[in-house]
Amino acid sequence: MYIVCMTKPLQLTPSERDFFKTVAQAAFTNPFSQARIELDQTIAGTTAAMSWDDLVIKATARIGDNLAKLTRNGRADLSRYNTDDRELLRTAFLFDIYHRYRQTFDEFILRQLANGDTPIPVPFAREILSRIAALGLDSAECQRYLAIFYQTRRAFYFIETALVGLSPSMHALRLQLWNNIFTCNINWYEKHLWNRMEDFSTLLLGETGTGKGAAAAAIGRSGFIPFDARKGCFAESFTRNFIAINLSQYPESLLESELFGHKKGAFTGAIENHDGIFSRCTPYGSIFLDEIGDVSIPVQIKLLQVIQERTFSPVGSHERLRFNGRVIAATNRPLDELRHRGQFRDDFFYRLCSDIIVVPPLRQRLQEEPRELESLIGSILRRMIGEAAAPYARLVREALVRDLGGTYSWPGNVRELEQAVRRIIITRHYRGDTATPPSGQLEQLMADIDSGTMDAQALLADYCALLYRRHGTYEEVARRTKLDRRTVKKYIQLEIGEPPQGEEP
Repeated sequence: MYIVCMTKPLQLTPSERDFFKTVAQAAFTNPFSQARIELDQTIAGTTAAMSWDDLVIKATARIGDNLAKLTRNGRADLSRYNTDDRELLRTAFLFDIYHRYRQTFDEFILRQLANGDTPIPVPFAREILSRIAALGLDSAECQRYLAIFYQTRRAFYFIETALVGLSPSMHALRLQLWNNIFTCNINWYEKHLWNRMEDFSTLLLGETGTGKGAAAAAIGRSGFIPFDARKGCFAESFTRNFIAINLSQYPESLLESELFGHKKGAFTGAIENHDGIFSRCTPYGSIFLDEIGDVSIPVQIKLLQVIQERTFSPVGSHERLRFNGRVIAATNRPLDELRHRGQFRDDFFYRLCSDIIVVPPLRQRLQEEPRELESLIGSILRRMIGEAAAPYARLVREALVRDLGGTYSWPGNVRELEQAVRRIIITRHYRGDTATPPSGQLEQLMADIDSGTMDAQALLADYCALLYRRHGTYEEVARRTKLDRRTVKKYIQLEIGEPPQGEEP
């Protein structure tokens, strides 16, 4: 007689199932979304106001407690559950493992940044792989999840740190960048697309200085990089898998060589072989084509062929080389107008626009959220001088309010603000971009008068500058204000700096 011993099946209770369903939803929800905050509140069992970091800590602690309870009661063997319960628990365990190593991954990212293009060892890899393997996954799946954890943490790190801001438009930008990396459903990405994102190009639009390069770098540095178990490190450094080129800085005669490379003797001056950026891009990398709106039709056609066929030839060669990376492009020019005039090909546009992301101008961000300026000043100063930035932040903020008032349009956007911070640190003043007269200057002057905070000297300087921009000479300003010409000149130079080229001293 044979005695058959069967392990008793397990199942989650209704309350456990509801809890872990919420955890699974959170695992697959964009971390920059309001929906994710609400899910974390549900998991944590709180509606109290707190920072998102504190909320995540509270939520993940509760997840850990629930999983630990299953383990203590001998109910953590996933193989004994039916398919639905097993998938819920596997997702919860993976979610728990990822969050246990959040800080470890962040520290590793900083070390890799400091080390540059050479991949560094992952000392905690064996520990994570062991935890994942305990869920019943094979070696290949364990390594894939380790790589996805690393990618997820990089994406969050680069989006959060490089694109700061409190305004709704910046919240929307961060959310869209996350979706660009993982799609709008990370479950789809994890199952089907983690190694196929090179087919999805991205087009970044926005004014000069808004941060399109930072957005591109966040995407480019957040691609999937497999873990090499034999070497104990990831296959490459994320610092190497993002390559940027400003297309407007090269004459057309040299641009093709920079893009596709050339062979020795291909043209006068080609004294040795040269690898272009498409050759240097790794299989897991991204190429950022900045100022794409400035390239000629012939170059557009060649770029279209690369994106479409995934192959290219160096200048002076018939050899076909393979390109496996992802393409990110950006422009500050109006592509709709260029397409209408026949200066930008429709077929090229459609190959670039799997996703179109508009980076908002600074004036829009400040209109939406007045605290945005303070947030940006703090971020800029922390990059410059570290955490001891608070006294300088107050100095910069006070100088900007004093010198620009509250309605300056920031034509140079965040890039201009960065230089304004530096100038204030050096001189304690920033008078704005005088090359382009600010729109609404009269309205700004009236608002400053209405606020009652302007002293007489600032009022006179602003009024003289307004007249000077309208009429162009010191004599006309002196005539209208009934001031001495030298006094007018002093006030105008105080407000807008040195006189324009051609104006007499």
